[in-house]
Amino acid sequence: MKTKSLVVISIIVILTMLLASCAKATPAATQAPAEATEAPMAEATEAPMATDAPEIDCMGAASGDTISMLYQWSGVEEENLTKILAPLVEACGIVINPESTRDQALLDTRVQAGTPPDITFWNVTQLTQYETNLVAMTDLGVNGDNYADYWKSIGTVNGKWLGLPVKADPKTLIWYSPANFTADGYTIPTTWDELDSLVEKMVADGKIPWSLGMESGDATGWTGTDFIQDILLVTQGPAYVMGIIDGSIPYNDPGVKAAYEIYGKWAMSDMYTVGGSAGTVSVGFNDAINKVFSTPPEAMLVKQSGFAGGTVKDTYPELVYGTDYDFFGVPGAQGLQGGSDWMMAFSDKPAVKALVAYLSSVKGGQMWAQVGFDLTPNMAGSDAYVDPALLKKGQILANATGFTPDIGDSIPGGFGSAEFKGITEYVNGGDLDAILNTIAAAQAEGLK
Repeated sequence: MKTKSLVVISIIVILTMLLASCAKATPAATQAPAEATEAPMAEATEAPMATDAPEIDCMGAASGDTISMLYQWSGVEEENLTKILAPLVEACGIVINPESTRDQALLDTRVQAGTPPDITFWNVTQLTQYETNLVAMTDLGVNGDNYADYWKSIGTVNGKWLGLPVKADPKTLIWYSPANFTADGYTIPTTWDELDSLVEKMVADGKIPWSLGMESGDATGWTGTDFIQDILLVTQGPAYVMGIIDGSIPYNDPGVKAAYEIYGKWAMSDMYTVGGSAGTVSVGFNDAINKVFSTPPEAMLVKQSGFAGGTVKDTYPELVYGTDYDFFGVPGAQGLQGGSDWMMAFSDKPAVKALVAYLSSVKGGQMWAQVGFDLTPNMAGSDAYVDPALLKKGQILANATGFTPDIGDSIPGGFGSAEFKGITEYVNGGDLDAILNTIAAAQAEGLK
């Protein structure tokens, strides 16, 4: 019996020592995360994927792999891109070799010589120009579900999706003072008819609705042609605008004439805009912005791109966004107009695939939005903006049904100058039919 008792006691003592040893070993593992991080990661990959910051797929790229990159950005813009790409660089060890230039001839020369960069960020027209040299996004691991169909359509040439839209700057915006609207009992219009009624009510109240100044040196008229394009997006839609750009719809089409007449009613009368036709032609575009936010305001509305907020802030630093100045999308517009930047690839090596996969991913879209490098067409970033104005613009972009480039920027040759000259002549009282015929001739010549 004593022997059996001793055996039982011995077993109990041994078990107790083992349990104590295990209890002490648990915290020891937390002190050595360097060893523990490798094993748990394999088991924990499912959990991070459920968050809005999933893991980055390196697509087979090895640490030290390089990407040569050519773009037009510099200064703060270049710094923003570096911040956006930082998570990819850190996760995969990819080395970015960037080069900045405003000279497209440099890119042309390298493409023609057979030594293009792996990646370039350039304009949408280069997708057609370099079509035979580019690798399709669908062959590079693009996350297509994060993009509206119209973006894919714009980036597709002869059935191949060749360009990834990375940055957008919508112009289809109207700026106003919420404080003044509240004081005068005005509400934001949600349809074009409501906008038209609001403008008429402002006139009836003895106020000047618009500040439409478009003076800009040799480019005088560009704010007017921007407004014409937005009116076309209301009355005709994005496909019509793209038809003007590709030449299937001549610039002297009745739809274009009707848009000019709508604009002319406002731009040529001192009841509707500051200074009437003379003011429209002579007031600088930045001064036109500021007239809406002066004390007292000289006008109630100005249609302008996103940069208008910066102009207001620089001129009136005491004003508060959302209280003293704000914007809304042009009501009734069936799409947006604006500038956009596109990524195109001349290589299909793993590091390039990793870049495409990253920028088109949820993580990439959110990072672009958080950095605030204009807007990302990647819908995953639509709610990730830190700046409230960018957040609002991002939601307008995410809800858009189309996006059209600036007509004047898209048709080569002397079309842009003809368009600027034409709208200036029209506001000064020129014959509209003759003006549109002249611009249509420039359109046809530029698209030969």
